[in-house]
Amino acid sequence: MANSRMDPKIDTYLSEPKKWQEEFKKLRTIILDCQLNEEMKWGWPCYTHEGKNIVLIHGFKEYCALLFFKGALLKDKHDMLIQQTENVQAGRQIRFTNVQEIAEKEAILKDYVYEAVEVEKAGLEVNVKKEMDIPEELQNKFAENPALKTAFEALTPGRQRAYILYINKAKKSETRVSRVEKYEQHILEGKGLND
Repeated sequence: MANSRMDPKIDTYLSEPKKWQEEFKKLRTIILDCQLNEEMKWGWPCYTHEGKNIVLIHGFKEYCALLFFKGALLKDKHDMLIQQTENVQAGRQIRFTNVQEIAEKEAILKDYVYEAVEVEKAGLEVNVKKEMDIPEELQNKFAENPALKTAFEALTPGRQRAYILYINKAKKSETRVSRVEKYEQHILEGKGLND
């Protein structure tokens, strides 16, 4: 773990009893051996190289995972990377259900981390689809309320995307309309879908 910077917040986080505690500790050791810096981001241990996000440790009900921010650019020689959902464009996960599984794959996991660092060093970017079809119901609301359109355009691309995906998921137009109306004030306040 020499030459890597550890974050005391993560020491505290890992000292509190929680699901996947032992798995998180093992993943942390492996990643720190790869000379990355750590800090808490989005409530999870995050590992960076020269200020750029490389990998995040996070847990879910059924599994814990390493999330590679630019995982779509990794070669995946061991066929372990998983796209969380069809809407996730860049990130990829490697999932685990126990600490033994992590220990057995330590060398392979380090290979993935080192490759992710090389992708970042090379300045590679995931070619993400930036333009999304704004639902007609939202466009109609923009026509009625230009301030809503201005507020929506001021949101981060990720927040815009979350709203568009959420609204478009509804099959019926009336449901899409009600979703737009439900979050109109949220958008005007500059908040994301889950803020």
